[in-house]
Amino acid sequence: MQLKDLAMMFSSLSSQFGVSSYRHSPPFHGAGVPSGTRCEYFPVRSAPPSMAPHGFGRDSSPMGRPCARRKLRVKHFMEGVSLWLVVLLMLFVQPLYAEASTGREDSAGVLHFVNAKGQWQEPALVLGSDFDVRVTGLIADSRLVRTFRNTSDQWREGVFVFPLPETASVYGLTMKVGERTIVGEVQPREEAKKTYEKARDSGRHAATVEQQRPNLFTTRVANIPPGARVSVELNYQQLVDYQDGIFELSVPTTLMPRYMPGEPLATSPQQWKGGWAVPTTDVPDADSISPFTVGVANVAADSHRASLRFTIDAGLPLAQVSSPSHDLATELDGAVVTVQPQAGKIVMNRDFVLRWQPLAGQEPGAAVFQQRWRGEDYLLAMVVPGRAGKTRLPRELTFVIDTSGSMAGESIRQAKEALQMGLETLAPGDRFNVIQFNSQPHALFVQPETATANNLARARHYVSRLQADGGTEMAPALSLAFQSQKRGADEQLEDAAPRVRQVVFMTDGAVGNELALFSQIRRQLGDQRLFTVAIGSAPNRHFMREAARWGRGSYTSVQDLSDISGPLARLFAAMEAPVLTDIKVHWPGQSASVQEDSFPQRPGDLFQGEPLLQVVRGVPAAGELSVSGRLPGGGKWQRSLDLQQAASGTGLHRYWAREKIDSLLDEARIQAQEADKAQITRLAIEHSLMSPYTSFVAVDATPARDLESALLKDDLPTLLPAGSQPGMARYPQTATVAPLLVALGLLGLMLSFAIALLQRRSYP
Repeated sequence: MQLKDLAMMFSSLSSQFGVSSYRHSPPFHGAGVPSGTRCEYFPVRSAPPSMAPHGFGRDSSPMGRPCARRKLRVKHFMEGVSLWLVVLLMLFVQPLYAEASTGREDSAGVLHFVNAKGQWQEPALVLGSDFDVRVTGLIADSRLVRTFRNTSDQWREGVFVFPLPETASVYGLTMKVGERTIVGEVQPREEAKKTYEKARDSGRHAATVEQQRPNLFTTRVANIPPGARVSVELNYQQLVDYQDGIFELSVPTTLMPRYMPGEPLATSPQQWKGGWAVPTTDVPDADSISPFTVGVANVAADSHRASLRFTIDAGLPLAQVSSPSHDLATELDGAVVTVQPQAGKIVMNRDFVLRWQPLAGQEPGAAVFQQRWRGEDYLLAMVVPGRAGKTRLPRELTFVIDTSGSMAGESIRQAKEALQMGLETLAPGDRFNVIQFNSQPHALFVQPETATANNLARARHYVSRLQADGGTEMAPALSLAFQSQKRGADEQLEDAAPRVRQVVFMTDGAVGNELALFSQIRRQLGDQRLFTVAIGSAPNRHFMREAARWGRGSYTSVQDLSDISGPLARLFAAMEAPVLTDIKVHWPGQSASVQEDSFPQRPGDLFQGEPLLQVVRGVPAAGELSVSGRLPGGGKWQRSLDLQQAASGTGLHRYWAREKIDSLLDEARIQAQEADKAQITRLAIEHSLMSPYTSFVAVDATPARDLESALLKDDLPTLLPAGSQPGMARYPQTATVAPLLVALGLLGLMLSFAIALLQRRSYP
């Protein structure tokens, strides 16, 4: 039966028994019945005709007849409404049925990792990863090999969204299929996309890698033969972190599902994109940065495993090599140290963090590296100002802790412990506040309060009761923190001593609207400083580092409860120590062109133990580099560095180009305008770098797949970070008939109700 036939049937029924009965009932104008007559209804069983003369079953009084007719009209009206509701429900069922049917048709050629019963099943592609990292001085050069093994009997296209270090510069792509090796090239992003799609659709082997965020990338591999494997080699370099005498290097292997604020956008499905999130007004590319996230048990036993090998040539004797995330196996060969995970291959569900520390007294106070590339000189200089005196000013400190759902589990315990440690650093003359946020922010105090014993006890109790749940609305929390500090600044005018105003932000950084938050920090910061603490086994380090940079503060990270004391002790000590401000860098023979090619052009303030890093193009390794700054209290600090002592370095031209690109992007954000896409693209292609506007692509010249053979697409998932709650997993969803079944159930209830009303009318 068609939908229109049902509508006609119910329209006929309603005209017979419902609305028509009400319409044809003549109005009753009973004489002598007051307008205020009260009609009450008491349901009784119908009396037989023999009892009617005795007053049972009929009310022949003038007062009873109008009440009965009114009740009859109401009853007929309700019957008509019920029948029309059934018709409307049928109209609602039709699009649901169409949606369920269309969903099945659109999913053809796409593997969603669910079987016919809607249950999770393992992907057809098995993913392997191999990291080979070589550290020379301050530059770490990495070779990452991703292997896609097709376990099915059909041709596959693999898509994998993955993280890289937030300071990584991707400069090479190579694809290997059997004995064939195809070297990729960097192209403008849209051009690379078209090149890949053309090769994929023509049956040729192809691979491409594009940047979604500075620390988030997508790789695609087309036409993986049944039962075969294809390897994609990625080359990237990064700067080694150095602070307070400790070197640190991180290798991210997964990512926490990110919160996507904003209203959903009405967009049509696109073949190039896929993910568990839909684009929103605040995160238009949400579907490109939201890979499916599953548990370790939901992939093959040999999938999502990685081998790692580190070769460290620090150029100075080392006291120790350690990792807060994994157990290590180390080998020493002269001044070179080789490091591997003790367990061999590791599960890709947490960042691998490696630290090494020079022997006491051997910590570098300065270092210079030089490279000549294509006729140009490049220099990288590091200067560590050293420790200043213990001049301590009263502080106004606001702690902001993330209590959203992504922090549930081990992360919230780490954050609470970190906050408790921060409370212990407060002195009697300090003021403080605690703000927790998820979907909404909430402050312990209306404004910062003095760090008395009673207020600290209230804060400790408040923190101990915090639980993680809800969304990650960071913008309101930042606004509340900065406004709270401004209210405290107004009261500061009454104090004799000035206060240092600081905000400590503790979160995993699992958000997709990073750029909007950076702009907010720049607008609302004022004379405050923002320090960030990355929490969890796989935090968004790009957001944490950049938020601290825009907030004129510093950044640190903790891996687990056993790793909290060291990094946080260094952070809180740096926050208490004076900073070096108004830093100026002068290269020998500096000209206007040299000034434009020296980065960062406006060095930020330095805290205790932090190094100053400068990279420049066009300056030979001769003469002296002069660095000056202002100490707390107005004193002047100055240091000179002999450039003739420069050691040979590699990859400096790529590091310079990455800093140049970042500088152009920063300038565009500050001026609220579009970045110079042409200049950034030209610079990235010249230095063979990935950028927001360039991608790598590798294409085999010989077709491999018969065009009559279907090509199925696999969106490979990432693993849920260790310590996270299972509720944070993001599984693929497919269209099912569940909404249709629910609607049919409601339809049945409505039909039953309508039939019951008709029976009561037919058989009084």
